[in-house]
Amino acid sequence: MLKKHMNNHYLSSSFSTLSTPIISDACLRLGVPMRIAPTGIRPLMPHYRLAGRVLPVRHYGSVDIFLEAMESAEEGDILVIDNQGRRDQGCIGDLTALEARAARLSGLIVWGTHRDTAELIDMQYPVFSYGSCPSGPQQLDQREPDSLIRARFGSFFVTRDDVAFADADGVVFTPLERIEQVLSAAEAIRQTERRQAEDVKAGKTLRKQLRFNEYLEKRARDSAYTFRKHLRDIGGAIEE
Repeated sequence: MLKKHMNNHYLSSSFSTLSTPIISDACLRLGVPMRIAPTGIRPLMPHYRLAGRVLPVRHYGSVDIFLEAMESAEEGDILVIDNQGRRDQGCIGDLTALEARAARLSGLIVWGTHRDTAELIDMQYPVFSYGSCPSGPQQLDQREPDSLIRARFGSFFVTRDDVAFADADGVVFTPLERIEQVLSAAEAIRQTERRQAEDVKAGKTLRKQLRFNEYLEKRARDSAYTFRKHLRDIGGAIEE
């Protein structure tokens, strides 16, 4: 269970002014392991955003395993579904989404495809996937013992010990145990970048803000002097 002050509402609220690129930058800066969903996992609608604890489940051809996963859900959890990245079947549709909403889950992230697109759009319920496929599952595979403990998503696994952040740029998974540090670093990066953007709009170019001529002079004297080191030296890091 999440700490009282670190519940899913807190995660969602904290992410409201952030983005997955900023979360990714924060993880990189802190050396926190992050896992990025395969390219192509996108929201059904561009404005959908999610942040919450992972509720993992593997799909074997029947909806019952989703219903079982929801039995242990906490409000605001995100159902992360492992369907082996298959694009030849839509493993979730409007009924699963309706049930997830009734279970107070904040959304669905599918390593695979969905169906019932029109109904899902009408629901305005966040779904992330590779896209749509009209066919439902054609097979019923044997269930594995850890099917509600961890879910594969691309080349990695996620568990209840992970947090998912999702928006129009994709999905990033981070360890729950480091989430406070990640959010704090992400907010600092956001503030720095917004300040830099406002200065550019006001006429102070990014090159001037980052003392780019100074960097070029130092690099000419020392070929090992990198731009990232320069940014850290002047406290203007926009990348790590």
